[in-house]
Amino acid sequence: MSSSLPENAADLSMLELYRVESETQCAALSSGLVELERSAGSPAQLEALMRAAHSLKGAARIVDLEPAVQVAHAMEDVFSAAQRGQLTLKREHIDRLLAGADLLARIGSAQECPPQSVEKWVEGLNRLLTVEGRNSFQPDPDRLEASPALVQPSAADTSPDRFLRVTAEHLNRLLGLTGEALVESRRLQPMVGALLRLKRLQGESLRQLEAAREALAATPEAAAAALATAQARMADCQRALAERLAELEAMDRRATNLSMRLHHEALACRMRPFADGLHGFARMVRDVARTLGKQVRLEIIGESTRVDRDVLQQLEAPLTHLLRNALDHGIEAPEARLQAGKAEQATLRINVRHGAGRLLITVSDDGAGIDVNRVRDAVVRKGLVAPETATLLSEAELLEFLFLPGFTLREEVSELSGRGVGLDIVQTVARSVRGNVRVHTKPGRGTRFELELPLALSVLRALLVEVAGEPLALPLAQLQRTLKVPPESIRSIEGRQCFECDGRQIGLISAQQILERPEPPRSEAARPVVLLGTGESLFGIAVDRVLGERELVVQPLDHRLGKVKNISAGALLEDGSPVLIADIDDLIVSIEKLLSNEPLRAIRPRVQATPRQAKRILVVDDSLTVRELERKVLTARGYEVEVAVDGIDGWNAARSGHFQLIISDVDMPRMDGIELVTQLKRDPRLKTVPMMIVSYKDRDEDRRRGLEAGADYYLTKGSFHDHRLIEAVVDLIGEADA
Repeated sequence: MSSSLPENAADLSMLELYRVESETQCAALSSGLVELERSAGSPAQLEALMRAAHSLKGAARIVDLEPAVQVAHAMEDVFSAAQRGQLTLKREHIDRLLAGADLLARIGSAQECPPQSVEKWVEGLNRLLTVEGRNSFQPDPDRLEASPALVQPSAADTSPDRFLRVTAEHLNRLLGLTGEALVESRRLQPMVGALLRLKRLQGESLRQLEAAREALAATPEAAAAALATAQARMADCQRALAERLAELEAMDRRATNLSMRLHHEALACRMRPFADGLHGFARMVRDVARTLGKQVRLEIIGESTRVDRDVLQQLEAPLTHLLRNALDHGIEAPEARLQAGKAEQATLRINVRHGAGRLLITVSDDGAGIDVNRVRDAVVRKGLVAPETATLLSEAELLEFLFLPGFTLREEVSELSGRGVGLDIVQTVARSVRGNVRVHTKPGRGTRFELELPLALSVLRALLVEVAGEPLALPLAQLQRTLKVPPESIRSIEGRQCFECDGRQIGLISAQQILERPEPPRSEAARPVVLLGTGESLFGIAVDRVLGERELVVQPLDHRLGKVKNISAGALLEDGSPVLIADIDDLIVSIEKLLSNEPLRAIRPRVQATPRQAKRILVVDDSLTVRELERKVLTARGYEVEVAVDGIDGWNAARSGHFQLIISDVDMPRMDGIELVTQLKRDPRLKTVPMMIVSYKDRDEDRRRGLEAGADYYLTKGSFHDHRLIEAVVDLIGEADA
């Protein structure tokens, strides 16, 4: 660049203003040129483009950026000629003009831009126009050369809904103050309640005085007069209190309303239209599609949807990856689309809207969709799951592998894809702002990615729960559901407590154990449970109470504390008391560590036996050696053991006797162990009896078969020597004399 940074502060501020305007006008030029290429070019479009170039030229002159003046002037001349009908803009013209917009953006962002680049671009534009039958452009002295400040403002400039650039620090302070004002206004509500109680007490006192006066009617006149005076004063007090109470209630309503309006106005200052984050998307889609030899039309629905500035800043990378992924992987070449009976031009759509207090962004295409079988093969080839397990995975479970780091369906690395980093970034960004992403596909009809994000990072909608007598806020967007689980629905499978929900077993752990707090007294009442996580990492957290939903103003923790385990931030409740906001991703990691390293605390009361009566166990096994080994081990620990020689014998014994536990082998004559467990779970009287399978088969599929049939524990016979059998029995029914 030919000019250097001015030394005085005034010139420096003008240069910064130019950079701000350059960013806006260059984005307008790029998007306008792409839109112009799609259509024939209306006079209004050409007028808007010419004004953008003219504004940049005048602004560049003020700060003495001659290269920018040359480029903007040449572009302005082209738009003016097109307006007068002297030039028809074709694809090659659009290419050259887009390159000019890129040059202006580089100059405006203070990047290195040699004068030779500008001269080369102007010469190339002139050669192109000479081919069209026009001479090289020369400055038109009759054209308006005023600075941007003197140019007639456009309709957008005079609109009452203009955007004011303010620093994030000021907005954060304003938001913090409004949060405090909101808290302070809520302090009046308890005061109103206290005055209501006082009013009732005074009313009762008035009635008591009335009764006393009637009782003393026969006393001397002086006593009666004193009581009458006291009664009158109490009546006056009652009226005054009622008046003050009415005023206080009105003030409470006004203050709360004012605080809410101030709070929402401060939030609105942070909100920007989604279109502000779309600069360059239309240009990127156009360029990538042309590189790939594809015809693609980008549609954007909901450009005016308001989004928090911090969320909007995070969206550029994931949306760019989703668009490039659709262009490279999903959308077919024009010939393939015609053979499939589709239009030659594909449609790539971004849909933005608000829903249920969330920002919902959908990126969809009408391409070939995702080949789920290719995903399954890639999962097996990369060793992520065993081939047998891969055949059992659903489509939704397979599509989740697309978000793993390094996962790709491309065999070769290209400039656009093959490294497996795109969708990983999408999920990482979504989780970093407390959101999530899902993918849906239909073969031959296209793919749809759905991002569900918070409307604002500074305000959080949370579920407030009570754990060990203290409130804890759980981000609502990262929760699946809440429910109450009665103690009798909690089972113990291989030392882990779980319950059935929607046809699957969900692991259950207490919030007290995760947060290292003391457990509450055991109760027979249903326990509130919050489901969080997804897929295989779906867990239920048992809490003491659910306090309801709250909208919290997020306040970051002091940086000197570092990263607090399982906690992301803090907030203030309506009464001014502090509450911690849980880090859901951290909670899931803590749960997984607990499951692998520590025994879980029991949530339900253990089964209680009759005092001084040994618990009875039925052992079903066709091997005499195994039967006797298990009987001796269990009898030595004080259990009463009965044996059965096969599945049918065990079925009959279970129906005729009363047992606290049934232990069965798998491979047995007449009825195997899986069928025995299935039959027992179907019996209304026996389905609640814990059942353990002990087998030589230690493959995952054998273990899964047993647990899916209804077994509460699956143990291999090779584990007897390390007391696993006794530990499993104690975990299921407790000690023999308990």
